Amino acid sequence: MAEKKLHIVSFDIPFPPNYGGVIDVYYKIRALHSAGVGIILHCFHDQRDSAKELGSLCEEVHYYPRLTGISRHLSLTPYIVYSRISESLRERLLQDEFPILFEGLHTCFLMGDPAFRRRKKVYRESNIEHHYYFQLFKAASTLRDRAFFLMESMKLRQYQRNLRYADLMLVVSREDERYLKKRFPGNDILYLPSFHRDDRINSLPGRGNYLLYQGNLSVPENIRAVRYIIRQIYNDTLPELVVAGLNPPLSLVREIERHPNMRLEANPDEERMAGLIRDAQINLMVTMQATGLKLKLLNALFHGRHALVNPAMLAGTGLEPVCHIASTPQQFRDSISFLFEKEYTIEEIAQREKIVMENYSNKKNCKRLIDLLNL
Repeated sequence: MAEKKLHIVSFDIPFPPNYGGVIDVYYKIRALHSAGVGIILHCFHDQRDSAKELGSLCEEVHYYPRLTGISRHLSLTPYIVYSRISESLRERLLQDEFPILFEGLHTCFLMGDPAFRRRKKVYRESNIEHHYYFQLFKAASTLRDRAFFLMESMKLRQYQRNLRYADLMLVVSREDERYLKKRFPGNDILYLPSFHRDDRINSLPGRGNYLLYQGNLSVPENIRAVRYIIRQIYNDTLPELVVAGLNPPLSLVREIERHPNMRLEANPDEERMAGLIRDAQINLMVTMQATGLKLKLLNALFHGRHALVNPAMLAGTGLEPVCHIASTPQQFRDSISFLFEKEYTIEEIAQREKIVMENYSNKKNCKRLIDLLNL
């Protein structure tokens, strides 16, 4: 059994690592395990099944069902927090004195509990949650969803004050670091980029014959981004656009089908998605939310050729030198026409490797995390 031990409280089961937040959690666990840290993992869940794969990386894995239902909405505590309250988790955490890493504001219901006053408590930020939910409110298409996202945003804004009990906050972008330092001037707040699956740049030189947009297509933010690309940027003169991701709604499927130079790849597995990213000529990424770190961006930079993004995609990342940036539909169209004919070179791969690995090396960031946790 490892002498260095850490509790990690995860908002979801982090396997398979196939969407934003759980990618950071899973590959952080993998890096810490490789460095000899004994991990006691606590997972909330409501749709994912228990994952035996986590047992090979953790000394213990515990699962807690989310307490969902209408009654969980009738509280001043945000639903994403209130549905993750667990007395059995509290009892387990009190059995020892190991540090606790809370993954996301979702899991922070014990942060201000007096019983944990002397424990080292670390908050891992992935988004400024009330900003994120406000953007979901703006992107939602139904009155019910808009009401939920707006109320949740208001609750999260108030609940955020509980972070003052954290001994350390670890944030994924410089933009979020600036926000939290202003909001909590007395707390230790440090920038630690997201963990991810790659240890080196795996991009291929040469040219591809399509553009790719990839993301979880059940998320309102991503649906909004795809519709912006379809309705504002794209026309029939541009090269083929492949839209790939999880669980696209029927309305989006039909909208893509109406365009002869677009096709949908629904629910590709990890290997297929990696191939789509690798073989594309341009990875096209748009977001309306300048919060957190978009892990699809890292995925594209580690595996793809040209990355064409809007400014919000890069906020606080420091990755501007390895991306092409466009702000308006016409700028996107001009950049697509230029980049589609431009071979991606070995020299560009080397330059990307140098810049990206400066801040986004799992090995470096794992060592820093272990030092910060005094393990």
